[in-house]
Amino acid sequence: MSLRRLPARTWWRAGSLLLGLLGSTLLFYALRAAGLSLHAALLSAAVLGALPTLVRLARGHRPRGLEAFFTVMLLAAVGVALLPGGGRFVLAKESLLTGATGVWFLLSTRSARPLAYQFARPLTEGRLGWPSGWEQLWSASPAFRRMWRRASLAWGVGTLADAVARVVLVWTLPADLVPASSLALFVATAVLLNLGTTVHYARCGVFDRRGPFHRPAALPGRDGLPSGGGRPPEPLS
Repeated sequence: MSLRRLPARTWWRAGSLLLGLLGSTLLFYALRAAGLSLHAALLSAAVLGALPTLVRLARGHRPRGLEAFFTVMLLAAVGVALLPGGGRFVLAKESLLTGATGVWFLLSTRSARPLAYQFARPLTEGRLGWPSGWEQLWSASPAFRRMWRRASLAWGVGTLADAVARVVLVWTLPADLVPASSLALFVATAVLLNLGTTVHYARCGVFDRRGPFHRPAALPGRDGLPSGGGRPPEPLS
């Protein structure tokens, strides 16, 4: 299925997130080149990087789904930068946000819908070779539920490992190299986790158009009450 099937707003949000990540890092180095101290550059980059988001919120925009998640993380990064401590300590404290994300993913494996499911559904349900009718699949298929819980577990463990690696970077690299290294680590972690979970989804049969995920009527419990799926959460988007 063509990538052009994705909504334009999906591409816009994804592009904005990537631009925000890159832009704040570039802004940090521009401020350092202008003579600001490490701590001042970190704080200024965090605040200036959050300004567009703050303006949208002030105008009444209410983000949902992935946009809401990254909005919270962006504002939390500003809060971390405002905490007392030296520049290197602020860099280390940023790993707390990554670690909190990992814990959130892990805890969600026991919730009504794991985070991996909630984040992926607005982007891929019925697109890119994925089946439609995820809520029906969730209710009828233990394999479908198990697939998403394991994916959330993988993201939780991977994100916690990323947080630990960030702390190591902070205390072993020159301070000015840490923001760029952290960005590279973020990209590498995201790519590896996406590749790994995509392989997991494929092995579970998500992309097999002849499999049960694409023929929900063939699943046990399809004509009865949900078989342990739980009540659907509030939609993320």
